[in-house]
Amino acid sequence: MRIVLISTPIGFLGSGKGGGVELTLNSLVSGLVSLGHYIDVIAPKDSKLNENNAKIRLHLVEGEDQISWQHQNYNSPIIIPDNSLLAGMLEKALEIAKQADILLNLSYDWLPIWMTLNLETPIAHIISMGSESSVITNLISKVYAKYPHNFAFHSKTQVNDYSFIKRPTIIGNGFNLGNYIFQDSTEGPLAWVGRVAPEKGLEDAVYVANELGEKLNVWGFMEDESYALKIEQSFPQRTINWMGFLATEKLQKELGKCRALLNTPKWNEAYGNVVVEALACGVPVVAYKRGGPSEIIMHGETGYLVEPDDKKALISYLEIISKIKRKNCRAWVEKNASTNIFAKKVVNWLNEVINEYKKN
Repeated sequence: MRIVLISTPIGFLGSGKGGGVELTLNSLVSGLVSLGHYIDVIAPKDSKLNENNAKIRLHLVEGEDQISWQHQNYNSPIIIPDNSLLAGMLEKALEIAKQADILLNLSYDWLPIWMTLNLETPIAHIISMGSESSVITNLISKVYAKYPHNFAFHSKTQVNDYSFIKRPTIIGNGFNLGNYIFQDSTEGPLAWVGRVAPEKGLEDAVYVANELGEKLNVWGFMEDESYALKIEQSFPQRTINWMGFLATEKLQKELGKCRALLNTPKWNEAYGNVVVEALACGVPVVAYKRGGPSEIIMHGETGYLVEPDDKKALISYLEIISKIKRKNCRAWVEKNASTNIFAKKVVNWLNEVINEYKKN
C-alpha cells in the first residue's frame, strides 16, 4: 500500500509537544516500511523523523498550531486559527492522496474526522485520546454510523469513553525494540516520564519520592512551567531532578538505570507509551489502575497496579519492587508491543477500511 500519514498539528516532530503521538508515528512508520509499504508523512515545519526513518518522504507544512484538547473545556467549541497548520497539512495530504491507497490520520481533531464524510479517498483515524471534547465525540459517533471500520483505538479502556463503539478495533501500540537496551539494574533511582502538565499527576510521584527520602528523576517536555514550579515549591529542595526532554536513544539509556518507574496520571491515558518504554528497558512500573496502563502492567509480574490516587499504596509496592524480575518486563514487550506486531495490526485494519470503501 501507499499510505499518507498525517501527524499531530501540536508541535513539530521532535519537539515533545505531541506527546505519545510522536513516538507512535515513528514506530508505526518503521514497522510499515519493514512490511514493504510506501509511506508519506505530513508534519509541521521543522519536524524530523527518527534516524532509521530518515529516508521516508517527509512533507513539511507551515502554519499555526492547534490548541491541545487536553487543555480545553470538554464543551469548548472548535477553533481553527488563521493560517491553520492542521488545514494546511490536510491540503497537502489530499494533494498526495491522488496517488495513494489511504490516508491515515493521527491528529485528534474535528476537521480530519469531518472530512471522512466528504472524501472519496479512504481516511482512517487512530484515536489517541479518550473523549476529551463533546463536539469531537459527537462527530465520531456520526461518522462511525456510516464508516464503522474507520476508527482504531489503543486500548479497551480508552474505547469505554465512546459508548457507541460496539465492535472496536484495538491496535495497542508498538516499539522498535532495537532502540531499547535491557538493563538489569535493581539499585537505581526512581523515575517519572511524561509531559509536565497537570493531567499527568507528577505531584503524586514527587510525594512518594519525598516520603521515601529519595530524589525523583523527571524526564519530559515542560509543558506547564507554573505547574512545575508549584510542585517544586511544595516539597523540599532538590527532591526533583529535572532531566528535560530527551530523544529515545538518550532517554532509554538513563531510564534503564532506574529501579522503577512511577506512573501517576489523573486522567485516562489512551495507552501509556512511557510504561512500555520502561518495561522494554527492564524497568518495572508502579502505576495507578487508570487508563491504558491498567491493561499493560501485569500485576506482580512486570510491576504493580494500585487504586487511583492512593499514594500510600504506591509507597508500599515500591518497597517490594525488587521482587519483580526485570527480564519479565522486557519479555512482555517483545511478545505484545513490538513494532512488527503493531504494524501488522494496523495493516490488517487498513485493509478492512479499504475493502469497505470498495464495496460502497
